[in-house]
Amino acid sequence: MFRLPANLSGRSYALLLAILALAPFILEWANQPFYLDLLSRALILGIAAISLNLILGFGGMISLGHAAYIGIGAYCVGIPSYYDYYSGWLHLALALSVSAIFALVTGAISLRTKGVYFIMITMAFSQMVFFTFLSMEEYGADDGLVIYSRSEFPEWLSMDSGVSLYYWVFAMLLLSLMFTHRLVHARFGRVIVGSRFNEQRMQALGFNTYRYRLTCYVISAMMCSVAGMLFGNFAGFISPDIMGWTRSGELIFMVIIGGVATFFGPLVGTIVFVLLEEFLSAITVYWHLIFGVMLVALVLFGKGGIHGWLSSWDRKDADYG
Repeated sequence: MFRLPANLSGRSYALLLAILALAPFILEWANQPFYLDLLSRALILGIAAISLNLILGFGGMISLGHAAYIGIGAYCVGIPSYYDYYSGWLHLALALSVSAIFALVTGAISLRTKGVYFIMITMAFSQMVFFTFLSMEEYGADDGLVIYSRSEFPEWLSMDSGVSLYYWVFAMLLLSLMFTHRLVHARFGRVIVGSRFNEQRMQALGFNTYRYRLTCYVISAMMCSVAGMLFGNFAGFISPDIMGWTRSGELIFMVIIGGVATFFGPLVGTIVFVLLEEFLSAITVYWHLIFGVMLVALVLFGKGGIHGWLSSWDRKDADYG
């Protein structure tokens, strides 16, 4: 059963989820609809960060090409919509199947390498996807593709309004958190985590770590494609720019800020990343410099990210208790 621990970090995450659940009502009362869009974007990227954390944090597979699956999911909405196919189930099925096939093929090759070679080959495959869509003049190439209507679902699942889309994103976020929690604590997850620390020992115990890691890689890609499908509906406009390697780097930063190999860390890190990006850009045109310095300082001095800070406070409370 998925439960939050009864400590400071657990209470903080429970409060965060409660605020996110009530956010549309709070922002409507405050007459701040813009921040609902900002939160929707943050939660979509949060799903992508959670999926990356599955392979990066728990599996030790550092991928610089994960944003490619956001792009694949988004174009699985945009391309069918270009031909007037708006079925949400079709979009979702395409996103999951195409990302799974691509991840299976590229992962089978990438996972035969380790360390910096794995990082570079995942980035290479991502750039292949980037330049493939960049060359597709039919679908806008670098000018992008406009999505004129959101994915169509039954009325009770409609995502036509901003609020209904937000709750779609929030529901997918909760499913991602629960699925990751159950997966990591299952036998499958224990093999993945064990392979991260001592792959040879896991192999000696009889586990085919290559197959386990490949399966984890495919699952992570499918989760990320759902974020891409939601992003396509949210933005109403997609371009190859969303799958560049720099976007993958941003996802890695989001995971690190929140806390690697934690369940809520990537979500918290993504929200902090998006909010800082928004507020700093409103203050000065040189916000990239300030933002970069803050990120470097966090990586250097914030061991364990935000989750690490909360955990350290938990330990202090236990020491004084």
